[in-house]
Amino acid sequence: MTATLLAPTRHRSRTAPLAAGWLALWGVLALISAVTGVGYPFGDHDRDRPVNLLRLVPEAVGPALFAALLLTAAIVALAMAGPVAHPSRPLRALLLGYGWAVAFVLAVVVPDTRVLITLGYAPILLVGAPFGWPPVDYADVFTWTLLCKTAAMAGGVLLALAVLGWQRRTAGACAACGRGDADRGWTTPAAAARWGRWAAWTAAVIPTLYALTRLAWAAGIPLGISRDFLDEMHDSGIVWAGAGLGAFAVAGAVLTLGLVRPWGERFPRWMLGLAGRRVPVWLAVAPATLVALAVTAGSLGLVTAPRFWELTGGFSLTTLPMLLWPLWGVALGAAAYAYLLRRRGVCRHCGH
Repeated sequence: MTATLLAPTRHRSRTAPLAAGWLALWGVLALISAVTGVGYPFGDHDRDRPVNLLRLVPEAVGPALFAALLLTAAIVALAMAGPVAHPSRPLRALLLGYGWAVAFVLAVVVPDTRVLITLGYAPILLVGAPFGWPPVDYADVFTWTLLCKTAAMAGGVLLALAVLGWQRRTAGACAACGRGDADRGWTTPAAAARWGRWAAWTAAVIPTLYALTRLAWAAGIPLGISRDFLDEMHDSGIVWAGAGLGAFAVAGAVLTLGLVRPWGERFPRWMLGLAGRRVPVWLAVAPATLVALAVTAGSLGLVTAPRFWELTGGFSLTTLPMLLWPLWGVALGAAAYAYLLRRRGVCRHCGH
């Protein structure tokens, strides 16, 4: 059994080399930027600098810092792609600590509200593009900086998967599902159903509170703001952008509840062609995880930005829903994980 658990699965064995290649590619680009002095997407080149934690990193050292961080992480990921070894405890702790730290920086610290906003507007942009609505310059939306932030998030996720697989393998557990000879109580389907329900409802209520303020503004109700400010938003039309994000938040809240409802496991009857079929696990877990990362990343830079508090006038009904965004991200990630634990069934790699 131990030999079976320690054997790397085909999926996990590919994740580490993929992560290493991705990190090495962007590490080389960062190194070129450090040498040439061009192409650095953050700092003064980032229009969202006030709400991005990278504003704390001097632009003069940013490219070199990223080059060292990414290339070193690529080497670590490549080392984790090899046969299972038995490193000493200090070395294992060092590699895991560094891997998880870099994964967190890439997936959560580097991205900001721009990634979250783009996800929120994506349906409108895709549907309205053929009709010229909304009237935006797409070159101004999909920028080099946005690409780098998205690439950083992807690199962070890949590195996290590589580190997780190696962590499990070196602990004698299955690299695919994480189960060993003794299951932990909180990971059983029954336990996951209990705490996952709390997580899902928390992750649904918070965006609904955010949506209420934006939809109230669209309806002409100055909830948490002055009447003059509301009139300015109506005159500029920006209030409808907020209403769009509010509608997206409500839709996301409803889908979140699907993680703990029967229709989240089998397609409902009104879905022609799919009614009664089992919902693929990845179809629920992947988007929920993506939104959880985007929300968490966006909230960290936002709530720590002095400019945010200046524009919103301090603590109010306007800021309260956004102050809960970190909790929203964590709760949504937990709900997605509980859904995975409930539906993963027997592992085809280890038999647990």
